Amino acid sequence: MVVEKPSLGPVYGLLAAVLFGISTPFAKILLDHTGPVMLAGLLYLGSGLGLGAWRMFTRATRGKAQGEAGLGRGDWPWLGGAILCGGVLAPVLLLFGLREMDASSGSLLLNLEAVFTALLAWFLFRENFDRRIFAGMVAILAGAVLLAGGSRGLSWSPGAFLIAGACLGWAFDNNLTRRVAAADPVQIAGLKGAVAGVVNLILAFALGERFPSAAVIGAALVLGLVCYGVSLTCFVLALRHLGTARTGAYFSTAPFVGAGLSLLIFWEMPGGMFWLAGGLMALGVWWHLSEHHEHVHTHEPLEHSHRHVHDDHHQHSHQPGDPPGEPHVHHHVHTRLTHRHPHYPDIHHRH
Repeated sequence: MVVEKPSLGPVYGLLAAVLFGISTPFAKILLDHTGPVMLAGLLYLGSGLGLGAWRMFTRATRGKAQGEAGLGRGDWPWLGGAILCGGVLAPVLLLFGLREMDASSGSLLLNLEAVFTALLAWFLFRENFDRRIFAGMVAILAGAVLLAGGSRGLSWSPGAFLIAGACLGWAFDNNLTRRVAAADPVQIAGLKGAVAGVVNLILAFALGERFPSAAVIGAALVLGLVCYGVSLTCFVLALRHLGTARTGAYFSTAPFVGAGLSLLIFWEMPGGMFWLAGGLMALGVWWHLSEHHEHVHTHEPLEHSHRHVHDDHHQHSHQPGDPPGEPHVHHHVHTRLTHRHPHYPDIHHRH
């Protein structure tokens, strides 16, 4: 019987949602001084530049052995696909979709990302789920729909299909990123931010937008680093511990966080839908937090490299050149193992 330590996955997932959610009211303020596509580019660029600088600093001061595993040769196709889907195609589809429909309906459709993410994870990438997880996902999604104004009618115009396509792109991004979640999350998030930032800036200039003042640029870069970069880093860490669908469910609470902070900043009075949405999201999160998934399972032989300690899943011998101390990073081999303990669909439990 393995004694499993409490997973940090839910903490990372909710922290990712909180950080991303608080960006909404501050981004709304910045939109008074620059265009939407330019702002998106600056936010993503702040994420890429800030995380890139932080990674260079930590690798110089701590060394590779005590840090995180870098991306391997086999990781690049997965990450490249994730960046293409989520950093290039999805923002373009969203931009053209929003030009064809009103913002409130567009906001409602953006909740399809969580639906597509879960469906792809469960039925294409074979991530396990049960009725409790499914019910929690439905409750969180229902809250997000109510928060976005789901009582208003929604017609499926060409713009709606484009936004749905953007959500599908981000859903593929989430699932493909899960395949490389054992690697350095700062490196992954930094690369995503850099590519998405450059793509959005090119789009902004093509649409006639120009750079705002230096103060607005600085504010956008800092906001992007904290609310996009650190948030995405936490999202990747949550993927490592929880898998894609559960991480997506926690991240779906971000609109409620943003709406709640907006109430405080802009002194808006919430209606009944706001509190009903919050209750549904809280119920869904509770169902996820109280999940207990335990059964006899078999780990097939596996070779990989990631930051680890010598727990029950890492009982391997060291080579002369492997780093001392824990946690550490080195290439290691998992032998076939059959046991029973509570677990999530993390990087060691993809059955």
